[in-house]
Amino acid sequence: MVVSAKGRTVSAFSHSSTPSMPHLAVTPPAIAQRRSADWGAVQPEQVEVIRHETFDYEFKGSRHVLIATERAERHDGETILDGLPRSTCREWNGKMTFVPAGHRFYGWQKPRSLLRSTFLYIDPRSSLLSELRFAEIEFKPRLFFFDHDLWATALKLKAQLQHPCRSQSAYVEALGIALAHELTQMNEGWTSAPSSMRGGLPGWQQKKLAQFIEEHLADEISLSSLAQLVRLSPFHFSRAFKESFGMPPHRYLTHQRIERAKGLLAARQLSVTEIGLDVGFSETSSFTAAFRKVTGETPTEYRRSVA
Repeated sequence: MVVSAKGRTVSAFSHSSTPSMPHLAVTPPAIAQRRSADWGAVQPEQVEVIRHETFDYEFKGSRHVLIATERAERHDGETILDGLPRSTCREWNGKMTFVPAGHRFYGWQKPRSLLRSTFLYIDPRSSLLSELRFAEIEFKPRLFFFDHDLWATALKLKAQLQHPCRSQSAYVEALGIALAHELTQMNEGWTSAPSSMRGGLPGWQQKKLAQFIEEHLADEISLSSLAQLVRLSPFHFSRAFKESFGMPPHRYLTHQRIERAKGLLAARQLSVTEIGLDVGFSETSSFTAAFRKVTGETPTEYRRSVA
């Protein structure tokens, strides 16, 4: 047994009855619905939480895990991944986490919206990935990040899990190889380009920028003002910001505004127009367009979905 950070006793992680099928442990188990498949090199599992109830989770195994989270918002909780600082982030919609084999990933949360994630368990010793020498790579853990190529590939694999067909074998193998290539490229960029190299931002600058943006979401924030904040030229700042945050400054700003809007929509205290103004959109139409582009739903549709 292990004891969570909130003092609750939780079952220690164990594999499922089939050794080849890794598994995220969720306590209580009945809180989550699952769908999984065994494709050899990559084994996908879709996990959806179905009740607004505090739960714990844990994974540690011989496979790498890429987690693509479409929806995750919590009132309280924490996430711990070996090798990284503890996180109490409240929202990570549209973000990914990478757990290298042998690293412990665990935490707890009191959900604000019901979690929906796709877990891709990757066998580093698979013969399909031998040409990449995948098993020899020392991967670094990453928590709540975004990479466009990885995200697109993860969603394609999820689609194959949801709509299996007889002729999918070659396609999922190709997607598995693509996923491994993208993880390798990401890891090489992460290890060879720490914050002080290749234009990346040091941790203190990332924290300062994220805090400034969070505090000024309703304001007009120019690229030059953000660059001045960390004493960089706009050109160097743009490249450094994208490398550190995984997206350009304007897209990050829009994403944070939409995340703030989600919380306000769920609270139901303000109208859609008032929320748009509160998060920095001068017109309801521009707010609706931006919200739909990020989430695939209008603000009104999202509000209904979290009722």
